[in-house]
Amino acid sequence: MTRFQRLAALMIVVAGTLNAQRHRLTINAETPEGQQLQQIGQESDEGRKAALMEDFVQKYPKHEGAAWVYEQLLAAHLKTSQFDKAIAAGEKLLAIDPDDVPSAHNVLKAAEGKKDADVVMHWAGITSKAARKAAAAKKSEDEEEERWKAMVDYARQVDTYTEYSLYATALQLPDPAKRIALYEALEAQNIQSQYLPQLVGTYFLALRQSGANDKAFAVAEKVLEKDQSNEDMLLVVVDNYFNQKANPDKVITYSGKLVEVMGQRKQPEGVSAADWDKRKNLLTGLGYWYAGVTHGNQSNFKECDEVLRQALPLVKENDALTAQALFYLGLANYKLGDAAKDKKRIAEALKFSVDCARMKSPFSGQATKNANVIRQQYKLK
Repeated sequence: MTRFQRLAALMIVVAGTLNAQRHRLTINAETPEGQQLQQIGQESDEGRKAALMEDFVQKYPKHEGAAWVYEQLLAAHLKTSQFDKAIAAGEKLLAIDPDDVPSAHNVLKAAEGKKDADVVMHWAGITSKAARKAAAAKKSEDEEEERWKAMVDYARQVDTYTEYSLYATALQLPDPAKRIALYEALEAQNIQSQYLPQLVGTYFLALRQSGANDKAFAVAEKVLEKDQSNEDMLLVVVDNYFNQKANPDKVITYSGKLVEVMGQRKQPEGVSAADWDKRKNLLTGLGYWYAGVTHGNQSNFKECDEVLRQALPLVKENDALTAQALFYLGLANYKLGDAAKDKKRIAEALKFSVDCARMKSPFSGQATKNANVIRQQYKLK
């Protein structure tokens, strides 16, 4: 049994105790209403009993026993997974008694059963509002201290459960738009919720899937200020800074962190060794590649050469990345070799430049010119 299954079971027991006298029922058997209420109480068949209760609230919606009947209907429909009927009964009950926290909680459970994000968000908000009001209630003079404390504690638990409900529903639904809406509803309900950090990765991926890349970048940047363990977020932030050409230091720092994270990451369960190796090599290669190209653009040729040599075998399946890596390796080795009169580096610079020139890319033309300069300057073929 999970923590929340235990909590839910405890909440049911506490709710039953707190709610036992909430909707009092006085039966006057001399009236038609009282006679039907008596019949409801005596009926053992659950289906027949539910039908009698539905009939009662249709005939006598203003009767003082209507709240009690709606409460029984809500529980009965929830038990048989008739979620729409449970929600309908709960709406009527809460219209009579909007402060009925246990019933609001039951309606939220029915909303969860429907697996409808909009309905869950709606009832999480209503239930949280009722729970917070109850948790903030002052003890009346004639109220028992123990009962008041139990009521406040229960209300706080229900409020926390509404946050869990938004979190759990977001994990269950595949639609990115719904996941985004649920996360943002949770964030609006409680910015300090313990479930926000657990859901932020799902939120980030949903933003990416929906094409909200600017928003995804903002989320990733905020998360990485405290936790730099998510490789997808690291990659998005690195790529964004790289393309903006505004903060090379962050590109280099986060690229290095991406390489470090992938070096520590273990093969996930359910992922084949081949698929994992492919992903690990690609992300590691990208980490080296972004850092190496950035070093090249900063004329840090020693670092550029060291990092791009590590990137090259890992990005070889991507021609665009390979061509750019070869171009900068040619440039870096020429600059380093020319300064040190190192013929070995010069030979490598020529090879890297020629290999780049042979590839179809935006760098092939300049690579060809660079190769010709090296040949002429050093009398190479």
